[in-house]
Amino acid sequence: MKAHAILLALALAAPVAAQRDFLTADETDQIRLAQDPNDRLKLYVHFAQQRLDLLKHMFASQKPGRSALIHDTLDDYSKIVEAIDTVTDDALKRKVTVDEGVAAVAKAEKEMLPVLKQFEESRPKDFSRYEFSLKQAIETTTDSLELSEADLKTRSADVQTKVEREKKDIESVMQPKDLEEKKKTAASDQKKQRKPPTLLRKGEDMKKQFISAPF
Repeated sequence: MKAHAILLALALAAPVAAQRDFLTADETDQIRLAQDPNDRLKLYVHFAQQRLDLLKHMFASQKPGRSALIHDTLDDYSKIVEAIDTVTDDALKRKVTVDEGVAAVAKAEKEMLPVLKQFEESRPKDFSRYEFSLKQAIETTTDSLELSEADLKTRSADVQTKVEREKKDIESVMQPKDLEEKKKTAASDQKKQRKPPTLLRKGEDMKKQFISAPF
């Protein structure tokens, strides 16, 4: 648990400048506007396919310096696929239906995976410069495809189980005082939800209002 916490702290401490955006500014705006998870998944699929089309052109070209572009594009592609899985799991966590979006993801990934494997099998001269990124893209797509083809009810149950496990892990490292405060806050929120709405001002009594009311 401590090792996990240290790794998490190191990741959060990493400089923001070192993180390269995997979407263009326009793509980010499109994602932000797509509030429905199904629409968002379809957009991510479209962006992944665009990266793959770009890779096809790069592999067909022999221009100097292409290896760096291939490497970065493969990394962007992998992050897009990871984002697809994150959006799906988040929707399932909130019990939002994403059957349409997941079906589109599964269809696209079935088509994209063979293309990535063809890149690997071709083994160009500069292959060593982006070999790891390509293998990662293949593994990420393979894992995502397995999730997309899985039963959504089972996947949803797995997501909920993971959420509960993470919640218990967090509570296990919390100080007793913080844990007690969290329980009090939760109880207070539930009490507020149960309390019926009223038009009375603070300190006013319903009986007094009724007795003093003119007829």
